[in-house]
Amino acid sequence: MNVEAAVRERYAQAAHEREAELCCPVDYDAKYLKVIPQEVIDRDYGCGDPSKYVRPGETVLDLGSGGGKICFIASQVVGEHGHVIGVDMNDDMLTLARDSQPKVAEAIGYDNITFRKGKIQDLAIDRDEVQDYLKQHPVTDDAGLRALEAYLAEQRRESPMIDDETIDVVVSNCVLNLVDADEKELLFDEIFRVLRPGGRAVISDIVCDEEVPEAMQADPELWSGCISGAYKLSAFLEAFENAGFEDIQIAVLQTEPWRVVEGIAFRSMTVIATRPDEDALQSGDVSASGYQRVYRGPFKYVCDDAGRMYTRGEVCTDELAEAASRETIADQFAVYTSDSNAKPKSFSLPTATDCCSGDSCC
Repeated sequence: MNVEAAVRERYAQAAHEREAELCCPVDYDAKYLKVIPQEVIDRDYGCGDPSKYVRPGETVLDLGSGGGKICFIASQVVGEHGHVIGVDMNDDMLTLARDSQPKVAEAIGYDNITFRKGKIQDLAIDRDEVQDYLKQHPVTDDAGLRALEAYLAEQRRESPMIDDETIDVVVSNCVLNLVDADEKELLFDEIFRVLRPGGRAVISDIVCDEEVPEAMQADPELWSGCISGAYKLSAFLEAFENAGFEDIQIAVLQTEPWRVVEGIAFRSMTVIATRPDEDALQSGDVSASGYQRVYRGPFKYVCDDAGRMYTRGEVCTDELAEAASRETIADQFAVYTSDSNAKPKSFSLPTATDCCSGDSCC
C-alpha cells in the first residue's frame, strides 16, 4: 500500500467537500473562530486543540496544517510579535489555507503566518522550491538525477525549510498517525531537531488500546481515516522518550472511544513533551537563589525521564534542585526559604478540557 498516495487523495477530496468520518468533535474557543472563513472550519479534520497550550510571542510550527484552522487560532494567541508556520503536503489544503490567510490577517490587523509545502517527517526540504527547481531543470537522465540529489543535499545543509532549534512550540492535530510506519521515527527526530532547547511539542492524535493488526494496516481507507496508523497509547509516549524528550505528560485523554474498529478502541489524546535544556540546568541560578524545593507527593518516590529520583519530603540539592526548578515540573514541588522577603515564582501549565466531547464544531 502506498500510504502517502492514499492520504493525499483522500485529503485532496476532503479539501473540497467535508468528510465527517475524518473529524472528531472538539471544543475550540469560539472567540478565535469568528475571523476564520467558514470553509476552513468546515474542512478542518482534527481530534484535539493543541493551540490551547500556545503562548503570546512564541514561534509555532503546525505539522500537517491542512486548511489552516489551528494556524489561524495560534496566530491570534501569539499576537503580532509571534509567528506561526504551517507545513502540509496537500496542494488543495494549502490553497485553501493560503487563500484564507489575507481574510484572517485583515480581520485581526496583522499577518504573522507562513504556509510551506513539505513533508512533516522531512522539515528540511521546501517542496515548492523543489518544484520550481524541477521546472527549470527537468530530470530526464542520470545526470539530471544526480544534479537533483546534489541540490537537495545543498538545501538540507545550507537552507533547510525549518532551521535547527528555531521553534518554541511544535503542534499537530491528528496528523502523525498518517505518516508511514517506516518514517515515524524520522518524524519525531525532526520535531526534536527544530525545537529550541526548552521548547515543547504539543501533539493531539489518535491512539488505540492495542496493536493494530497488519490486515488493518494494509487498508488504505482505514489508514487515511486516522485508524490504521494510530499508535498504541504506551508506544506513542515511548516515541517521544526515544527521540530525547522529557517531562512527557498526557494533557488530555478522551474518555469514550472516538471509533471502535474490529474490537479495537481508538480515542484522541493530547501529549506535551519538552526538549531538554541542559544550559538551563547548568546555570546555577536556583542554587544561588536560596530557595529550597521539596517534592510534594503523593508518591513516596518519583523518577523523571532523565533518571533523577525525587523523594517526598526530602530537600532537593545540587542537580536535583536545578532539575526541580524547570517550569514543566516546578508545580510538583513545595518551595520555601528562610528569607521572609523573598517571593518565589510559581509555575503551572495551562489546562484543557476533554476534547472530542460536546456539540461544538470541528
